[in-house]
Amino acid sequence: MALSNIELSVLIVDDDQDFADSLSDLLESNSYQVECAYTASSAKRKIQQFPAYVALLDVKLGRESGVNLIQALRQINPYILCVMVTAYAAVDTALEALRMGAYDYLNKPLHPDEVLATLKRCFEHVSLDLRQEAMRKALWQEKEKAQITLSSIADAVITVDTAGKVEYLNPAAETMTGWSLANAQGQAIQNVFHIINDLTKELASDPVQRCLAEDRIVGLPENTVLIQRGGKQIAVEDSVAPIRNADGFTVGAVLVFHDVTQARTLAKQISYQATHDSLTGLINRGEFERRVERALESVYDGASISHTLIYIDLDQFKVVNDTCGHMVGDELLKQLTAILRTKIRQEDTLARLGGDEFGVLLQYCSLAQANQVANKLLQSIQDYRFIWRQRSFAISASIGLVSISQQSYSFASLLSQADAACYAAKDAGRNRIHVYRQDDKELQRRHGEMEWVSKITQAFEEKRLCLYHQAIVALDTDTEKHQHFEILIRMFDENQDLVLPGAFIPSAERYNLMPILDRWVVRTTFHYLSLPNVDLEQIDLCSINLSGHTLGDEYFQEFLVEQLANCQIPPEKICFEITETAAIGNLNQAMHLISEMKKVGCRFALDDFGSGLSSFAYLKNLNVDYLKIDGYFVKDIAEDPVDYAMVKSINEVGHIMGLKTIAEFVDSELVLEKLKAIGVDYVQGFGIGKPKPLDKICERN
Repeated sequence: MALSNIELSVLIVDDDQDFADSLSDLLESNSYQVECAYTASSAKRKIQQFPAYVALLDVKLGRESGVNLIQALRQINPYILCVMVTAYAAVDTALEALRMGAYDYLNKPLHPDEVLATLKRCFEHVSLDLRQEAMRKALWQEKEKAQITLSSIADAVITVDTAGKVEYLNPAAETMTGWSLANAQGQAIQNVFHIINDLTKELASDPVQRCLAEDRIVGLPENTVLIQRGGKQIAVEDSVAPIRNADGFTVGAVLVFHDVTQARTLAKQISYQATHDSLTGLINRGEFERRVERALESVYDGASISHTLIYIDLDQFKVVNDTCGHMVGDELLKQLTAILRTKIRQEDTLARLGGDEFGVLLQYCSLAQANQVANKLLQSIQDYRFIWRQRSFAISASIGLVSISQQSYSFASLLSQADAACYAAKDAGRNRIHVYRQDDKELQRRHGEMEWVSKITQAFEEKRLCLYHQAIVALDTDTEKHQHFEILIRMFDENQDLVLPGAFIPSAERYNLMPILDRWVVRTTFHYLSLPNVDLEQIDLCSINLSGHTLGDEYFQEFLVEQLANCQIPPEKICFEITETAAIGNLNQAMHLISEMKKVGCRFALDDFGSGLSSFAYLKNLNVDYLKIDGYFVKDIAEDPVDYAMVKSINEVGHIMGLKTIAEFVDSELVLEKLKAIGVDYVQGFGIGKPKPLDKICERN
């Protein structure tokens, strides 16, 4: 603070009024503000109202001593400097005043220059005192602010000296470490901030010592866990920084950290959920793919390394799900998972890839060794019995094995090969293992079927599917004059060549594409029948085939009713054909659909009758209107007496049950005559009429 920035105020205390007034005139003429007091008591009153920084005190104030006044004035104004004014005869008294706290003394008679010089020194001293006091206050305020801040923030703060001894802990640090400031001061930081690695559970490296040694900011090690004084573990994060003085020298370090236990726990949960199946706790498909890809990389790096991929598909899981419900099915999967875990090594990976599909990655395991593991897995599944409400369910599995070698391209190709091998095991009778090999003819056949899946999907998207119809003719021409025909699906390839259903329907059946195709057939057929140039009066019956997969679609009935209403098709004009095999395989669903749609007015035909093993036993449970005799028996009845007898028997049973019969594959006049003799109601085949595009139906007869 410069001298000009403080008020130059002086209090003159002297019992000689003339002397005091004369001295006042001198000071005022030199820009000082002056007040005079002539007694000690007057001086005390004046100082309370007039904030003087310098007091010129006469040593003798009548009966009182000016020396005694020094302390009284300083109690009122601690910054005031007292200068004693004395005669030469009272030098000893002046020296006593200096010992009592006076700043200086002047001898009478006073010399103006000496007075002014003394006052200048006094005010320079006052200015310095005031500046130092202001600095002290500022520092105190900063310290208080820092102290309050450190006490208020949620982060824990510990300061140490250059030897790593604790100097300070804020309240958050006391809470997190379990150490009070009093107990922690002077302790080695390792005692107070005791940390380990959460993954290895080993003592973590000391970040404070590293910070002091390298003289730079150091982050806490990854996965740091603080062991509280009471033993509780807290996950912590943050850093340590050097503390430097004004000259830039390191005088210690400050450790700042905060509790991330909840955040780290949440991150672990999210990471776990991203890589694990929520139901079984197994590795999920995404994480399984990453592990297989790493195994592939290791194979590429070393030719001698061998891994094997196992693909498991449960065989009877759908029975439990359909019979008991999905929650029970989930319980089965959890129990089975616990069993499968015990059959593989700790370094192997068991994953849930889908509903009832599992994958196993056997690392550093040859195909021969993997086959042994697969047999153990197969046997454990076969031995397992799932018990639910006094009911026991036997489960089996089909397993595919594929070796992970340098010839393997990717996870997708490996999984495709393993899946193909698994389904080859299913086709061979289930509850068995199939090993994938490049020259496997069965897998080549299956691969061809899978290619058809892609072709069907592409044809569907590119609108290369179309509908044909084939006539069904009554042998008694007097009973029916109108059209009766069956809808047939066809496909055109990329070159617009016609593809017959025998080429693609088996693949569509195997890979569950039939529900999509069946819905398309229904929708398209109904649209054609609703066209204004189609005379529905001339159509007696239009037959549409339904697959076994479609019978299992719980929403298909609703779809049919909606389509009939939208297109305003009379339900009695529609007959749905269900193959005997599909009906037996989905008996409950078939019975329900037949019952509900017959209420609406639709009719049903049991197709390919005679191909099943229990045809007559199931026939009485299916409320159908027509019985289509399997063409396998029909086509040779003119030459084969057994076939003739079969057709005759089926026709008789059908008539007894009140059903109309339809013979398929009628290709010749001779066969037609035999069927007339037997008494079959309707015939269908190339000898009657070849399939024609559906739009031909628009041509009125």
